[in-house]
Amino acid sequence: MNTVITEFDIVIRLGMGFIAGGIIGFERSSRRQVAGLRTHILIALGATCLMMLSVWIPQKFTSGTGDPGRIAAQVVSGMGFLGAGAIIRLGSNIKGLTTASSLWLVAAIGMSIGAGMYAAALVAEILSLITLMLLNPLERKFFPEVQNKLLELYYNRSVEPDTEAALEILKNFGIESHSLNVNLAKGKRKNNKARFLVSIPDMVDISKLAKALKSSGNIIRLEIKERI
Repeated sequence: MNTVITEFDIVIRLGMGFIAGGIIGFERSSRRQVAGLRTHILIALGATCLMMLSVWIPQKFTSGTGDPGRIAAQVVSGMGFLGAGAIIRLGSNIKGLTTASSLWLVAAIGMSIGAGMYAAALVAEILSLITLMLLNPLERKFFPEVQNKLLELYYNRSVEPDTEAALEILKNFGIESHSLNVNLAKGKRKNNKARFLVSIPDMVDISKLAKALKSSGNIIRLEIKERI
């Protein structure tokens, strides 16, 4: 089998790398992710180019006896630094892991194209699109994302906080309460306050939750805060 990389191969492989990175990058941009269309295209092009270089150097300078995997190995390890830039921590929640994974994957697809493994690149591209586009709603349905929040309920100071009623409402909304702290009004504090550490699934309608809590008793107002 002839593995010599010609000028025609260079054009075709870089074009395929551009398309492969663009398809996945378009999906990420459509979801307003920090790494989108241009980032994925550049990574795919760079990985394709470096993989071709990795194959070409042994052919050109060592008569095919060199190690074509040395540059490829550096691409794989280097992607860890770039992927880490797409990961963001918001309070107790981590965002960007899927985008970081797609960056790593698109580099692998680019290297596959650069090495001439077109079938592997095509299958990886198709499976990655299925994962990103079709499995997302399925995952949210069966495994809804849960965010840890601080729920603070303010009660009229003339009535002791009915935390049992609040806990029952939280349970009905599928919200798990991990801890409860009650501060009774004294001094300049005008109202009693109950603080709950809760896990709120992203499918919960916050407005309906607030309405249900306020209708349960003497709750004056409520606040939902990020857990620090």
